[in-house]
Amino acid sequence: MNVFNRDIDREPTRAEAERALALLRDWAGAASDGEIETLDPALSALCPGRAVSDYPTLSRTYPDGFEADDAYKASLPDLQNGPASLIRGARRQIQHVGISNFRLPIRFHTRENGDLTLETSVTGTVSLEAEKKGINMSRIMRSFYAHAERTFSFQVIEAALASYKADLDSFDARIMMCFSFPMKMRSLRSGLDGFQYYDFALELVETAGVPLKIMHLDYVYSSTCPCSLELSEHARRERGQLATPHSQRSVARISVALEPGGDCLWFEDLIDLCRKAVPTETQVMVKREDEQAFAELNAANPIFVEDAARLFAEALLTDPRIGDFRVIASHQESLHSHDAVSVLTEGATFAADSLDPKLFSTLVHGR
Repeated sequence: MNVFNRDIDREPTRAEAERALALLRDWAGAASDGEIETLDPALSALCPGRAVSDYPTLSRTYPDGFEADDAYKASLPDLQNGPASLIRGARRQIQHVGISNFRLPIRFHTRENGDLTLETSVTGTVSLEAEKKGINMSRIMRSFYAHAERTFSFQVIEAALASYKADLDSFDARIMMCFSFPMKMRSLRSGLDGFQYYDFALELVETAGVPLKIMHLDYVYSSTCPCSLELSEHARRERGQLATPHSQRSVARISVALEPGGDCLWFEDLIDLCRKAVPTETQVMVKREDEQAFAELNAANPIFVEDAARLFAEALLTDPRIGDFRVIASHQESLHSHDAVSVLTEGATFAADSLDPKLFSTLVHGR
């Protein structure tokens, strides 16, 4: 005779589970270790102070003498290089994945004063195909360190990029190196020298096997408002009223694509181009005669943010070593509670319909 139990497929209720758990705890509390192990070693977790009998005792002492041989290293799990089945989220190509802001000392050539060793922040990324889980990011650092002892140039960046493209089996890659470049600057009238520091970045982008070399510079200058200057002079002339035009610290981020096979564009060359375009660069060493000279220099070069973008563009267009470029100018107003900004691009390299929402906030210097 067959007996049919109508409750066989029914899900147990929480109350039933709680009664079962209480029953197991009562039994495990009185059972021996052997009885628990025979039924299920995990039951010992139900009894406070009782260890799971088949779990190994772990050492709490750091093993100074342990050496990881090849066989041991081969046994280590590597989830980033796991199968595509481990991918989480949309199975889509990632254009760039890697590391940002790992720092090391790098030597750079200068135009006239030999080599300089500067602390450099490096960003290294590669593309990741849709069917690959991830990359081993430490390989980017290892590839870069393998070339970092050499005096640096775009050729050495190219070698580092080629190495980690090969190591990571990727088709596109990018390296960017950011550093602060010191250059001696003479005061306007007192003859004193001081170091001005310029934020530079060297970027090498390789897409479909085609390399693109880009140099970025933040140039900091003073901008006197032409309108404010004329209004101040009007008050003096018409009413004998003392008035001062407003000026403010301003920043231009200059990005230039270097022409393939062209002569070297030195860091100092790009700085000189900016000084020629907008000579009211902020000063390092200042005595009273320098301060007066700076006021005169600003009055001789009043400038709206639109003027700044076009003056920088005019200077960049004259240099055959420079191809496409972008000028982003920010005049951080002393009159208004907002800033005046402009963006001018030449060529396809920097053309974009969208801007980073935080772009202009990154142009604030010296605060």
